[in-house]
Amino acid sequence: MIAPIALLRHAADPFRRAAAVAVAVVYPPSCVACGRATGEPHGLCAECWKGLRFIERPYCERLGTPFAVDHGMSLVSPAAIADPPVYARARAVARYDETARTLIHRLKYGDRLETARALGRMLVAAGQDLARDCDAIVPVPLHRVRLWQRRYNQAMELARPVGAAAGKPVEPSLLRRVRHTTPQVGLSRNQRGRNLQGAFKVPPEARPRLEGRRILLVDDVITTGATANAAARALLRGGAAAVDILAFARVVPES
Repeated sequence: MIAPIALLRHAADPFRRAAAVAVAVVYPPSCVACGRATGEPHGLCAECWKGLRFIERPYCERLGTPFAVDHGMSLVSPAAIADPPVYARARAVARYDETARTLIHRLKYGDRLETARALGRMLVAAGQDLARDCDAIVPVPLHRVRLWQRRYNQAMELARPVGAAAGKPVEPSLLRRVRHTTPQVGLSRNQRGRNLQGAFKVPPEARPRLEGRRILLVDDVITTGATANAAARALLRGGAAAVDILAFARVVPES
């Protein structure tokens, strides 16, 4: 015998489906990047999908930057050898070009939180190995002033689907942004590094939960790697065993 509550839910299903159809007719699904019609909500149209330049193997095992030629083996780039990052490994979904920039700006500055669903699905695919190996996921934090202004942390919105897919905890309290830095846009690599000195800190009460754990940092963009390095350094000093980073996009120097 079907329980009364189950009967009510079963009876309500056709009404839910009818309501969803009605909403789709009035508000047809559209591309989260350009607004064109799409076959399903919170996705990309064919043109914007083609506009993304995905980063796939072969790439540098440390920086995650693509190689022009496949040498048939895992390699570390000369850039990573000459200037090793603080973090162990980095991965990104796509190059930071026009389409990727539009998507990130919609999420970051346009209050379009539904964009995080589309970006999150791609992050899950790109960061499978990092998510599998980590013990906890930490979004790169915003300073409380910027969080108050924006009302949400875009890195946190991207971290949620990664944690859900991997079955790993998302723990934003493990890292805090303690200094309100100036915007990084337009700064050189060295200026970015100086700007972020002392910006991140592991709260004393979080150290026991961080000790010996491998952390996956999640952010929207890797530009020069200064933010990733500063955040990873703070986590390592706080007791983390290792830190990887996963971002939706990264700047790739054109060869």
